[in-house]
Amino acid sequence: MRAVIVDCAIYREGRRTDGPSDFSDALAEARATGDAFLWIGLHEPTEEEFALVSSEFGLHPLAVEDALRAHQRPKLEVYEDSLFAVLKPVLYEPESDTVTTDELMLFVGDSFVVTVRHGESSPLAAVRHRLEADPEVLRHGPTSVLYAVSDAVVDHYLEVGVELQTDLEELEAEVFAPVGEPTGAPAKSTPRVPSTAARIYTFKRQVLEFRRATGPLTQPMLRLSSPGLPFVVEHAQPFFRDVSDHLTRANEQVDGLDRLLSDILSAHLAQMGVRQNDDMRKISAWAAMAAVPTMVAGIYGMNFEHMPELTWTWSYPAVILFMAVCEFGLYRQFKRRGWL
Repeated sequence: MRAVIVDCAIYREGRRTDGPSDFSDALAEARATGDAFLWIGLHEPTEEEFALVSSEFGLHPLAVEDALRAHQRPKLEVYEDSLFAVLKPVLYEPESDTVTTDELMLFVGDSFVVTVRHGESSPLAAVRHRLEADPEVLRHGPTSVLYAVSDAVVDHYLEVGVELQTDLEELEAEVFAPVGEPTGAPAKSTPRVPSTAARIYTFKRQVLEFRRATGPLTQPMLRLSSPGLPFVVEHAQPFFRDVSDHLTRANEQVDGLDRLLSDILSAHLAQMGVRQNDDMRKISAWAAMAAVPTMVAGIYGMNFEHMPELTWTWSYPAVILFMAVCEFGLYRQFKRRGWL
């Protein structure tokens, strides 16, 4: 258990206090005083390691199963003895342009908070330090922890959205840049540069991964900002409404990114079609220009005995001049029409 317990502390009147080293005794002490709560953080516990925690805190078996399996959608479940919330922190790697999501589960009861995290991109350590530095917020009990964690996760959504928007603008400049003109963005040092369509599709997959974290969280935040939810103090509702507003902005960012990516992909495919048409016109123009001398040479290459101009001294220069004039006329016509 010591390996999976990241931190365990009793908070009384918003301040961290020394308590029993065993979390069972600490929980009993927090419940006995009535003005304290226990916050225990776990990192990827196994079923056997989490069994003791779930039995001591009276956690619902279905919530325990979700916390152990991970791969859950963001949600909020209300059980008899606790609230169970699932959040998905997002991590964006600008070097590889990838969005990864981890999972963070919170069990909130009358005098305890149990956090279970899967992955490494968790804001729990920063949130705990920030709350411990602000006892006025922490004195509101387990609700303050749920609010602070939700606020940190959603605020990071906005930061990731800004980074994705910046990368999208670079991709947009690349797509709409004239052919052969540098975009100004540094080239990535990869052995094989993917095509623009492949990059757009990959970017769209990253936005989809981002949407899976932000979209399903809308309903839980609305429930937390509504009255009548157990284990959530009433005066915390305006703060959860603020988190819900930030989440709405994040979802709007995701929707905007997705629409722009679809438009950029359509524009890129249209550009590819136009370029292919230009190439086909150039090929057709050169083929037409090659057809004239081929036709003339083919006629005079036929082995007939009686053909005009065969015995004329200037027939060869005349034919060459005729073909040159035809070629020059065709070239001017195609050039004027933009085919060459």
